[in-house]
Amino acid sequence: MKSTSAGNFLKIWLQVMAVCVLTVFVVGASDPGVRFSNLGHKMMCSCGCGQVLLECNHVGCPSSEGMRNELADAIAHGDADSVILNAFVAKYGPTILSAPTRGGFDNVAWIVPPVVFLLATIGAVLLIRRWRLRAVAVPAGTPIAETDEMRDRIRKDTEIF
Repeated sequence: MKSTSAGNFLKIWLQVMAVCVLTVFVVGASDPGVRFSNLGHKMMCSCGCGQVLLECNHVGCPSSEGMRNELADAIAHGDADSVILNAFVAKYGPTILSAPTRGGFDNVAWIVPPVVFLLATIGAVLLIRRWRLRAVAVPAGTPIAETDEMRDRIRKDTEIF
């Protein structure tokens, strides 16, 4: 009996948590201020400064204020996020996006860096293994007499006159 009530309690608790999380995402996604911030951080300023649109800090920037107004108007008009981003790409070019989109040739920008990192890691591991296998063989033991003679010679050579 206890396991059934504990199982029911766990199921109810998980359902309540799922509803709370979904509510936060749905309410956050429909808020114009949150959408403005999210979309503004997905675009670059077109003035050439290399900064994100909402973080362009040039005094009197010729581009950022107009782009922010365009973004606010599109959000107020009720356009979907993808429609807004596509309109900006059509007007300013694909370099307006701060990160490449998912699809087509842009997948290369998402796939190549992790693949190169993985191949470099594998290559480094193989190289280190190869170096370790190529260790120089040292004789198991040297006679003590040779060691004592060598120490005496080292002492003699390093003495200060």
